[in-house]
Amino acid sequence: MTSEPTTVDTPLKKLVGERTAKALASHLDLHTAGDLIYHFPRRYDERGEHTDIRSLDVGEQVTVLAQVQRTAVRPMRQRRGNLLEVTVGDGSGGVLTLTFFGNQAWRERDLRPGRWGLFAGKVTEFRGKRQLNGPEYVLLGEGGDGEAAANEEVEEFAGALIPVYPAAAAVPTWVIARCVRVVLDTFTPPDDPLPATVRATRNLVDIGAALREIHRPTTKEALYKARRRLKWDEAFAVQLTLVQRKHRAAARPAKARPAKAGGLLDAFDARLPYELTPGQQTVGREVAADLATAHPMHRLLQGEVGSGKTVVALRAMLQVVDAGGQAALLAPTEVLAAQHYRGVLELLGPLARAGELGAADDATRVELVTGSLGAAARRRALAEVAEGRAGIVLGTHALLYEGVDFHDLGLVVVDEQHRFGVEQRDALRSKADQPPHVLVMTATPIPRTVAMTVYGDLEVSTLSQLPQGRSPIASHVVPAAEKPAFLDRAWRRVREEVSAGHQAYVVCPRIGEGPVSDEEPPREDDNGRRPPLAVTEVAPLLAEGPLHGLRIGVLHGRLPADEKDAVMRAFAAGDLDVLVATTVIEVGVNVPNATVMIVLDADRFGVSQLHQLRGRVGRGSAAGLCLLVTEAMEGSSSRERLDAVASTTDGFKLAELDLEQRREGDVLGATQSGRRSHLRLLSLLRDTDLIRDARAEAIELVEEDPELARHPALAASVAALVDEERAEYLEKG
Repeated sequence: MTSEPTTVDTPLKKLVGERTAKALASHLDLHTAGDLIYHFPRRYDERGEHTDIRSLDVGEQVTVLAQVQRTAVRPMRQRRGNLLEVTVGDGSGGVLTLTFFGNQAWRERDLRPGRWGLFAGKVTEFRGKRQLNGPEYVLLGEGGDGEAAANEEVEEFAGALIPVYPAAAAVPTWVIARCVRVVLDTFTPPDDPLPATVRATRNLVDIGAALREIHRPTTKEALYKARRRLKWDEAFAVQLTLVQRKHRAAARPAKARPAKAGGLLDAFDARLPYELTPGQQTVGREVAADLATAHPMHRLLQGEVGSGKTVVALRAMLQVVDAGGQAALLAPTEVLAAQHYRGVLELLGPLARAGELGAADDATRVELVTGSLGAAARRRALAEVAEGRAGIVLGTHALLYEGVDFHDLGLVVVDEQHRFGVEQRDALRSKADQPPHVLVMTATPIPRTVAMTVYGDLEVSTLSQLPQGRSPIASHVVPAAEKPAFLDRAWRRVREEVSAGHQAYVVCPRIGEGPVSDEEPPREDDNGRRPPLAVTEVAPLLAEGPLHGLRIGVLHGRLPADEKDAVMRAFAAGDLDVLVATTVIEVGVNVPNATVMIVLDADRFGVSQLHQLRGRVGRGSAAGLCLLVTEAMEGSSSRERLDAVASTTDGFKLAELDLEQRREGDVLGATQSGRRSHLRLLSLLRDTDLIRDARAEAIELVEEDPELARHPALAASVAALVDEERAEYLEKG
């Protein structure tokens, strides 16, 4: 151990010993004193207050503060020795059984009724009772026997507020608390990077006090102030990054692409068979104005499934073609790219057939570039693109490959941005001589605070109205385990719709045997649940059983591209009654005659995924029906999530629910980059005002000092919280 001052860079092995440091590094990715100091408690328990055991989910790794109620020893049935069962309670009526195998009489003496302790383990269920098998624990108060309550560790919990840390099975919360105490004893906080004027204006405590109080709070008020300061640091770092990047982007030159009277765009508007919604007209004017400037447009277009984003994007592409440039649309799947291609050809008609008989005078060409193009077709398409004859180019990530060259790329449209990596999106933009204009589209509505925090350097446009002719969608949960007759009725409902001349989707979470793909979740469940239902297994069962006699097709990501396209074309043409598919149909698939969707194992999908999926029905004049089939029991969190999806088609409400249930750090690309999130305290839902204030301060500071040259400590702090990889993720949307 050392008595030297400890800084954020001091290796943990110098402070807590080799063995503990190794455990912290391998299980929690904590290597330095700074890593540990910024590993904040997840929550704080108070003796006498309950943890709400009833809310624990099976399979969850938990730490609960509870009181021993009773103990019982009984012989084991299958092998020699005794089993110790300890019942603990949280004061709210919730109880948990702790089970210890083998002859451990000393534990019975240790775990006397009335003792309070922290108990850590994985929640399992046996005969309807929640339990922890062989949990780690530490008792509070006077030390007990053996390893359970080493006095050194119990010291951590002498105060009223007991920190509970994000932990691992091999490194429980009390070990982390002990290590934090060792570090804090000699810790010298860094110079405060936050400008004194901001601290004074916003009434924020200094960084040293915040870091001490977050771990060892003296009062609830001191803890509140510490958390507020540290949340501010996170919000300020993100906002400074976004504001700086927006500032730099504004300084970059781009080629202006102003509208041209009497050109392709005007001809397209004249042949549209319907009127644009007021929302489409407003957003269209915003986009047109952006394209006419000499700075690159960087706009996010969000709108519900079916709100008409594609028409807005096509009008922007035509404006660029009118101005002598080319436009490229990047789609996440070949199915969607091919569908966009057919849809654009249909909308443009003779305007898309330059060089052909019957083409309009000022027509352009539309090309599709995907990985499955044959060699001859690919050579022809690439020549059209490179020589500028193809004004509009649609494709998948195949557009990004070397050998795909544009004559004058002026606009990049990215459909469903969350399906692409940062590098993929950037590769397409780099194919232009000057920065192209960028329009990012998403059908997943984004709560205001997320837009402010993740897309703060994009202008945001929202389409909230649905075009005329779109029909309402009714959604219902089908509890297959509790009421099997409801599932039978669901299949009869499909037959009724087909008899009425309509079509149906059946969605499964998994493809089937073979390697797991990106579109299916892991097969094994930690808690022994059966594997998710698979397309290749469900389709034959339906064909032989409840949907016997109907024309059934199968669609998933492992099919060859030409087969996928053939299946989709057959379904769109009405040659198939039922399409059994994975989430490959989640985005953009448009078959107006499909009126009913059954989602099997619906609890295995996320909220936004379910919302996207159900948008595939109700796209014509007949009402849509979405049935969410689940074995999740009433009262479980999975079932509550499905009930919420069924209760509303308001995408913004569902986006907030989705955000509540996901780790908010994922929003900043932690999952995408495979790294820990640096948003440890900030809540995008609950800290709206703080985020707004941080943005205001960031704008003011960047206007005065664009590169933070006069604030080097702040610049370093921002770099630590929002590293370059995450900053690029934020920038590119």
